[in-house]
Amino acid sequence: MATVVVGTQWGDEGKGKLVDLIAQRMDYVVRYQGGHNAGHTVVVGKKHFALQLIPSGVLYPHVTPVIGNGVVINPFVLLDEIDMLEARNINCEKLKISGNAHLILPHHKELDIAMERRLGKNRLDTTKRGIGPTYADKATRLGLRIQDLLDQDIFCEKLEMILKHVNPLLSQVYHRAEYTVTEISQQYFQKCHARLAPYITDTVHLLHEALESNKQLLFEGAQATFLDLDHGTYPFVTSSNCTAGGACTGSGVGPRYMQRIIGVAKAYLTRVGAGPFPTELFDAIGDQLVATGHEYGTNTKR
Repeated sequence: MATVVVGTQWGDEGKGKLVDLIAQRMDYVVRYQGGHNAGHTVVVGKKHFALQLIPSGVLYPHVTPVIGNGVVINPFVLLDEIDMLEARNINCEKLKISGNAHLILPHHKELDIAMERRLGKNRLDTTKRGIGPTYADKATRLGLRIQDLLDQDIFCEKLEMILKHVNPLLSQVYHRAEYTVTEISQQYFQKCHARLAPYITDTVHLLHEALESNKQLLFEGAQATFLDLDHGTYPFVTSSNCTAGGACTGSGVGPRYMQRIIGVAKAYLTRVGAGPFPTELFDAIGDQLVATGHEYGTNTKR
């Protein structure tokens, strides 16, 4: 049986707390979309865990945490998160990462910043972490995937093709420095290849085997409904599908397995970034809600 937890507003509804409560009865917890532009805060006793990419289920020794194909990954952020958890005695050995998840590369962050600057007052107010440009490259078939880290020759061959498209855009349109295959490949392989390789697997097969064995799966949504690329307040949205349907495409598990969908809401609305927000309070009451609810993004602190 599979359960999906999604936010029904603009995020920060408390999904992390609910996922943590449900995860103790689960065998697998799966993250299926977004990147390190979203995250969950989980409090265990007096310990606070701010998670960005690794599913909240990692805090339970019996749970297998899975990062699905629909997630975009900055491998350095992921490794820092693994180090943080292991330094706090949380074992990450059971973590599984889809080989089809896309890599955030240095030029993605560069383009994110440059495009926001170019938009001026019409900017989307992104997190400037390269999430949108990574999903854009995925759609135009100009992306690199986690599994490309397993073979440096393949990585470099694909990267060379990508940079032929990206470098003129960086230098001639945005007047930014160009990247070389050597600098990116050395950076990624020296620091990421050996450490991430043991986690990379075919998560679609893994999850279907689990379902056939009657295991309990929890799909952990990031962001929320009004930030969905197709169904949110476009264009002031994220670059992935964070409604329940995104759990299918972002994991490779079909809808017939999704037997329970849980939507999370809170008593008042908040949102970060730009975009329409008709009920926004610009007074002392609004300030009090922000302070009392500690309404700041887990990762961005916005």
